[in-house]
Amino acid sequence: MELGWSLLLWNLAAVMGFMIAVWVLSVLIKNAGIADTFWGLGFVLVAWITFLGAEGYLGRRLLITFLVTAWGLRLALHIGLRSWGRGEDRRYQVWRRQHGERFWWVSLFTVFLLQGVLLWVISLVAQVGQWSPKPDRFIWLDWAGLLLWAVGFFFEAVGDYQLAAFKKNPANKGKAMAQGLWRYTRHPNYFGECLMWWGIFLVTLATPGSFWTVVSPITITFLLLKVSGVSLLERTIVETRPEYREYQQRTSAFIPWFPKRGKS
Repeated sequence: MELGWSLLLWNLAAVMGFMIAVWVLSVLIKNAGIADTFWGLGFVLVAWITFLGAEGYLGRRLLITFLVTAWGLRLALHIGLRSWGRGEDRRYQVWRRQHGERFWWVSLFTVFLLQGVLLWVISLVAQVGQWSPKPDRFIWLDWAGLLLWAVGFFFEAVGDYQLAAFKKNPANKGKAMAQGLWRYTRHPNYFGECLMWWGIFLVTLATPGSFWTVVSPITITFLLLKVSGVSLLERTIVETRPEYREYQQRTSAFIPWFPKRGKS
């Protein structure tokens, strides 16, 4: 247990160092948007540091590390390819104009170190789950967590793919995506991401005294619903896609459900 708490501190230091390095790169290339691409890779870093340093049941350590790595690498690749050659995301452009010449150092605290702290908090569930050697076998919570994670991975990966394909078609410019998984939820990718972290929480719950790590899935769920995900995106998208208001009225905001009848 003492080793576990030491690992938490080592991971916090590693995350801060990682985000500072990404910040330096962002200053050099004048693009703070790379924080989004490196976000998932930070979780991969934490998962592997914990895997190499923890003394928990090997099977569960491998499972948690695999789940985090698969999620983090896919997300980093997706965001990296999506943003390649497009310059800085407009959210960061707005902040850059607001802060002017101070943005280079303001972004260290308001973007990179803040994301580092959030990354560490969310990854607590993936760290603590690798501590305990007991139980020294997989139990039903491990399988339930893996199943929930797999459903979430499907929603996020397929949702991202469907949206990317939709946007590639020039005929869809200005239209609201309402096909595939997007017919049942306005944000299948965010819904999937939440499910994955709740799945990892179930795996971690198999280890003694780990319920407090519920702070991790609660944090990511809150961020995606109220801060950087659904609420922020929908405020922007309504301004650029007139059809979106009608889409909002007939489609579930987050949890997948059948579209409301009577509206095309």
